[in-house]
Amino acid sequence: MKPWEVLGRTRTADGTELTLTRHTTEYVILANGQRLMSSRTHGSEEALALIGCHRARTLTRPRVLIGGLGMGFTLRAALDILPPAAHILVAELVPAVIEWNRNRGLLGALAQHPLEDPRVRIEEGDVAAAMRSGRGRFDAVLLDVDNGPIALTASSHAGLYNGRGVAAARAALKPGGVLAVWSASAANEDHRFEQRLRDAGFSVQRERVRSRLSKGGARHTRIGAHHGADLP
Repeated sequence: MKPWEVLGRTRTADGTELTLTRHTTEYVILANGQRLMSSRTHGSEEALALIGCHRARTLTRPRVLIGGLGMGFTLRAALDILPPAAHILVAELVPAVIEWNRNRGLLGALAQHPLEDPRVRIEEGDVAAAMRSGRGRFDAVLLDVDNGPIALTASSHAGLYNGRGVAAARAALKPGGVLAVWSASAANEDHRFEQRLRDAGFSVQRERVRSRLSKGGARHTRIGAHHGADLP
């Protein structure tokens, strides 16, 4: 059997080791040896973009914030449905992840080089900072960060899902804007997070989707929350 090939390694600010590996045509990013994401299972990321951009796709010049670049699949799905004058800001905390997506020999081709689209601006940094600096700026905020409400790669990510994080997301949205969250968390933690969203004035929709939309796979959660409007 052909062995897994290590293509890159890096460490996050809190010391988590991220490893980019490849086996034949599959790419996998590991966090301290645990599988974080795979190029074969990205249906739930695409579903995240669909619910998050459902309203923004109808606007002439929507502004969308995506937290977490990953392998680029959430960004690609958003680009495929948003209009030509859309503007997407992607906040990615780990510099190496950005480089792996920019490099045509690594991840770029998996999602058809989304970082090369002129509608996209990539920003190295915490999506929480982007939300705080963009009050009332975005029509949609998509959080594809870590494992969702239970952080795996950086403890700082947990702050996105507590009361202050929810308040920052709400403040970053325009009236009628949408917050969409990807989660692989346990159901009880998802429900606690959903209650925080409701307490902040969001209407909430929770849906379990397959990691491979057409071929099954593990189920992940997408949580959609509208600010001042009902979900579709």
